Amino acid sequence: MSRTALRICPLCEATCGLTLTIEGTEVTGARGDRDDVFSKGFICPKGAAFGAVDADPDRLRAPLVRRDGVLREATWEEAFDAVAAGLRAVVDRDGPDAVGVVLGNPNVHTMAGALYPPVLLAGLRTRSLFTASTVDQMPKHVSSGLLYGDANAIPVPDLDHTSHLLLIGANPLESNGSLCTAPDFPGRLKALKARGGTLTVVDPRRTRTARLADRHIAVRPGTDALLLAALAHTLFEEDLADPGDLTPHLQGLGELRDALRDFTPEAVAEACDVDAGTIRTLARELAAAPTAAVYGRIGSCTVPHGTLASWLVDVCTLLTGNLDRPGGALFPQAATDRTPRPAGPGRGFALGRWRSRVSGHPEAKGELPLSALAEEIDTVTGEGTPVRALIAVAANPVLSAPDGDRLDKALDFLEFMVSVDPYLNETSRHAHVVLPPPPPSQSPHHDFAFNTLAVRNQVRYTRPAVPLEPGRMAETEIMARLVLAATGLHGTDPSAVDDMVIGQTLGKAVTEPHSPVHGRDPRDLAGRLTGVNGPERRLDMMLRLGPYGDGFGAHPDGLTLERLLAHPHGIDLGPLASRLPQPLKTVSGKVELLPGPIAGDLPRLRQALRERPDGLVLVGRRHLRSNNSWMHNVPALTGGSNRCTLHIHPDDAERLGVRDGAPVRLKGAGGEVTAPAEVTDAVRPGVVSLPHGWGHDRPGTRLGHASADPGVNVNQLLDGRALDPLSGNAVLNGVPVEVSPVAETISALT
Repeated sequence: MSRTALRICPLCEATCGLTLTIEGTEVTGARGDRDDVFSKGFICPKGAAFGAVDADPDRLRAPLVRRDGVLREATWEEAFDAVAAGLRAVVDRDGPDAVGVVLGNPNVHTMAGALYPPVLLAGLRTRSLFTASTVDQMPKHVSSGLLYGDANAIPVPDLDHTSHLLLIGANPLESNGSLCTAPDFPGRLKALKARGGTLTVVDPRRTRTARLADRHIAVRPGTDALLLAALAHTLFEEDLADPGDLTPHLQGLGELRDALRDFTPEAVAEACDVDAGTIRTLARELAAAPTAAVYGRIGSCTVPHGTLASWLVDVCTLLTGNLDRPGGALFPQAATDRTPRPAGPGRGFALGRWRSRVSGHPEAKGELPLSALAEEIDTVTGEGTPVRALIAVAANPVLSAPDGDRLDKALDFLEFMVSVDPYLNETSRHAHVVLPPPPPSQSPHHDFAFNTLAVRNQVRYTRPAVPLEPGRMAETEIMARLVLAATGLHGTDPSAVDDMVIGQTLGKAVTEPHSPVHGRDPRDLAGRLTGVNGPERRLDMMLRLGPYGDGFGAHPDGLTLERLLAHPHGIDLGPLASRLPQPLKTVSGKVELLPGPIAGDLPRLRQALRERPDGLVLVGRRHLRSNNSWMHNVPALTGGSNRCTLHIHPDDAERLGVRDGAPVRLKGAGGEVTAPAEVTDAVRPGVVSLPHGWGHDRPGTRLGHASADPGVNVNQLLDGRALDPLSGNAVLNGVPVEVSPVAETISALT
């Protein structure tokens, strides 16, 4: 007999509500939850394939432990014994920095990934942290940290109310949005146009989103910051800059104007390959729109000036009076945010508090560049100790980081490695222990991170739709036990981790004058928490202490876990609203428009005014039915348009002798790959495009479907040396490559 259960989709940042059909313990169908307060029934192909993702036969069902060089199934006790022994031996001998931690993108899609890595890092005290953020979004964190004093204070476009939306390097019709959580992003863009609004897309590719736009500007890859600087310059030059009510909260407006003086539309036009008149028109339209927002994403982050581009996105929104304004870009307020503190100066945001051992890359937001992981392992000369042990949680950097071949070899240098991963993939195959979490249907779900980026304030929580399968361990328990094993407390009851966090959080909250529990007994407060386990009690605590919470009885109508459970389709908390100056944590207590690191990097941008690529440059792309390297093992999400092909413009194809469908060789600084050509005018001349997340051809994996159609790893074309200097983000777009037909290459060699 079938039944239904609700589940928030964990397969991309849109966080749509699903209604699952379940036969016994098997998910046999998924449709959009029409009563979901946020997604209102929207579903994309990934959500519709939830059952296939959940039931993938290649998912590991038991821990693996390496014995005599071979990974074999083991008990959970054996696995954690091995983890404790392997990690503590390295820490005790070489110190905590000899243990690297790699956190992959899927971490932010699970409760366990949100709740436990911070505890792991605090307990381990390692500075060797590498995450997926430095291959896609760190520039936005850094620019926000420098502007607002908080790297997580990221304004999002008010999609439902704006009159003019400028998208730069974003393709939400296929990505569903990123750093902007918006179910049915395509529908929201169509609604913008239906109400008479304007959509402008800046992208070297004519994407599905660009085809929807009123104006598509095919900018030269890597020049986004120049284009944005010219927009800001024009706003100043033509007296169109008017921050409005935000003016009292700004510092450095005059200095900003002076700093952008060289970036006239005429000066940037040739470098961007966008005529000056178009740039001026765009600036005027932004200023004249009743409301407007600028939104830049991965295409504008993964370039040599990613932090400057991210900074200028907010500068353009701010100069037109649209920052922190309905219809512009606003700061969401998530239900689990910390208790809002009174507005006033904060600690600010610092870069480079420490540096990587080999190349001296500065940390950003506590992280080192993922591109530097291989050299931190395989370079044994110089000062300091190499990374000798690695904890990889939901991470596959052999595919996601530049020069995967080098990292693939470097992982064999490790004395010990543990992977928390449901698959034996290109990275986890190197591990000494693999700890597999259960399928998503057997896990609870709340979006801690994505609700801080949502286009509407709301809160939702779903318990597991299917009971935990015998022999499985909850992902939250896996992570709690990993914390204990890594910090010398192996054997302690895993509930101790949650109890510790609850005690520390409440102990601090009762000392804060602005807290609703100031002066109360933390042990009494802990006793009031509800929930069936530690993670639920932590969620209850965060809801109660949060901006909408009941304050443990101080606000009787406020949020609690019990109230949230009584609303299975979620609770709507209202549209985004103006919040400044409360979110500001800068030392000045104001928006610091021209921070020192930004000013120090502008000469490099001025130099780019004179740079021109000599040959072809590479950009990436996303597929609607994919999310990085996650889903290529699911037949329902591969095939069709989800193909690992090289997009090349007809003019370039004719010049190089490339035929549609024929194999071509690409060569970059990091290596070579061969992929089939797809001749299309969807890319501008001089640009080729290859999707990321592919390259499932390494031995020793258990990815049956993915390995049958492996594609090629686009990141192998990169050697990892090209980074945005402020954020350490890898430069993935606008990189020079050589392209030649395979037949010609073979002929030349013979």
